[in-house]
Amino acid sequence: MRKPEPEPQLQRVTELDVALVAGVSSSTVSRILNGTARVADAKRVAVERAIRELNYRPDQSARSLKMGTTMTVGVLTQHIDSPFFTRMLRGIEEGLAGTGYVHIIVSGNWSPAFEEERVRLLLARRIDGLIVLAGRLPDARLLEFGRHQPVVVIGRELEGRNVHGAWLDQVQAGYLATHHLLADGHRRIADIAGPPQLSDATQRQVGYLKAHEEFGLRPDPALTGQGDFLETGALMAMNRLLDAGQPFTALFAANDQTAYGARMALYRRGIRVPDDISVIGVDDLPAAAYITPAQTTVRQPLYEMGRHAASACCACSGTTSNSQRCRRSNW
Repeated sequence: MRKPEPEPQLQRVTELDVALVAGVSSSTVSRILNGTARVADAKRVAVERAIRELNYRPDQSARSLKMGTTMTVGVLTQHIDSPFFTRMLRGIEEGLAGTGYVHIIVSGNWSPAFEEERVRLLLARRIDGLIVLAGRLPDARLLEFGRHQPVVVIGRELEGRNVHGAWLDQVQAGYLATHHLLADGHRRIADIAGPPQLSDATQRQVGYLKAHEEFGLRPDPALTGQGDFLETGALMAMNRLLDAGQPFTALFAANDQTAYGARMALYRRGIRVPDDISVIGVDDLPAAAYITPAQTTVRQPLYEMGRHAASACCACSGTTSNSQRCRRSNW
């Protein structure tokens, strides 16, 4: 019996192959690929045409060793299954598309110690930049990490060498939500707050109080329940508010997930939204438009923030001079 003939092996296209087809030196091809020097337009066009004809793909490992970069961005999120963070992660992924960078995602689970461990794991892999989505790492730690590579922090007012902060005005978010209810005529507005250890939650609470003050009102402390930004915690918080027997006509939920959980508790009690109680949240998560009736909410540009983080991280990872120009921004 004849032995099957081995399948032909595809030969890898090299920079030398590109150079031969383009009629230039291999060093010219390398300079064009790395952007390390100016090259005549005619040579650039010839090399780009040869790359397309040969379907050339650079050896990223070799380029990383040569250039001293890994073309990798580390991303520290908190919960992979959170619709809040997945919206930003999608923005990061699409923001990195076409840049040559890839990302590695790790979760911190709102634990400062675990977040630091995850970041140090990323640093050991020689990432070129780090994106931090919220979290509870101290500012000092983030500034320390900025000594090793560019850091983009979402949700933090932070500035330093190689550190770029981008944040939203969470006081304004709480104010807009509560003001909307007050403008509709509600005067007894319940509030399910987020975790007190998170600045987003406490700042939205300040906005809730600010809106009442503007209307010359002081909210009833008995109408504030403690949630955890999750549906389960909100469901229990709403049950406690209802069991307390204090009347209210509207609810400010600290985020959309809180609104979803609260609405489930109301549904189980036969209380209709918005006929009996109006509910407003914050975030404008994708599901908010598809529940019945649709959830009223204050929109946060989560996807756009992810794209901004990706763009800022790539820009800061390019050269030392770029890194020194990284600065904070607010939304």
